[in-house]
Amino acid sequence: MYEVTALGELLIDFTSSGASGQGNPLFEANPGGAPCNVLAMLAKLGQSTAFIGKVGDDLFGRMLKSTIEAAGIDSTALVLDPKAHTTLAFVQNAPDGDRSFSFYRDPGADELLAPEELPDLTDTRIFHFGSLSLTREPVRTATRTAVERAKAAGAVISFDPNLRESLWPSLDRAKEQMLWGCGQCDILKVAEEELAFLTGTGTIDAGARAIRRQFPHIRLLLVTRGAQGSEAFLGDIHVKHPGYSVHAIDTTGAGDTFCAGCLFYALDPGLDALDEAGLAAMLSFANAAAALVTTKKGAIRSMPSTEEIHQLKGGAK
Repeated sequence: MYEVTALGELLIDFTSSGASGQGNPLFEANPGGAPCNVLAMLAKLGQSTAFIGKVGDDLFGRMLKSTIEAAGIDSTALVLDPKAHTTLAFVQNAPDGDRSFSFYRDPGADELLAPEELPDLTDTRIFHFGSLSLTREPVRTATRTAVERAKAAGAVISFDPNLRESLWPSLDRAKEQMLWGCGQCDILKVAEEELAFLTGTGTIDAGARAIRRQFPHIRLLLVTRGAQGSEAFLGDIHVKHPGYSVHAIDTTGAGDTFCAGCLFYALDPGLDALDEAGLAAMLSFANAAAALVTTKKGAIRSMPSTEEIHQLKGGAK
């Protein structure tokens, strides 16, 4: 039994790393991909995790396979495709650590995962997925099939819309598929700007009301606000928690690390046991983890330890 299984993209984030002596830009090859970032943080917290996806049977694909295995993530359902290339993303960081992406994925191996390559998904407590596996076929059908199997097996479904505009043929198509994901999940983690995109509202409160009214089955709604912190909605409880001040150099994976911190609490004590104090503790923990991952480049190999998280929390004013 796995605590969390995730499906989606596993790729190389080429992160800007200064310039060579000749003045040419340098990039560091960091293993990444939102669903695996979530699993890497959970594995760091001692949870059993498994990944479902596809990479190329190439230099980068083999590197990614060894990386997630070293992180403690089960790679049994990771397919290495000799006919496809591993997806690459070039990440340009701004002075504040925020970033922009250029993807090399048309198609990337992750988009070619087919339904017949899926495991049965009868052995996981939480199934997590994002929107990048909904951008095209056959991975869209594979994702929908996996969600159906996980739900039938009684798993809690977690979804992160994770909007990357350049990967969609249109924003209308992106919204359509992201709303489909919202319609499947028990736990929805969404960035503040993504909530506004999905609901057409101007505030988090209005967006939360709109999304929960449209999808009343969502049990836990999580809204991230970058350095400003996060908010959680569970039943009639609404909790806010500020972010933690750190020197951020790369925000890649911050939202995924936050998501993992919240799923950690969804596993224990569990959604039914979370009260206002529990939600506040969850947000504090997840915010601290997300802040710490921004102090290093990349995500999968940069996840903080429990000790580092509690140290940051203890030093917060």
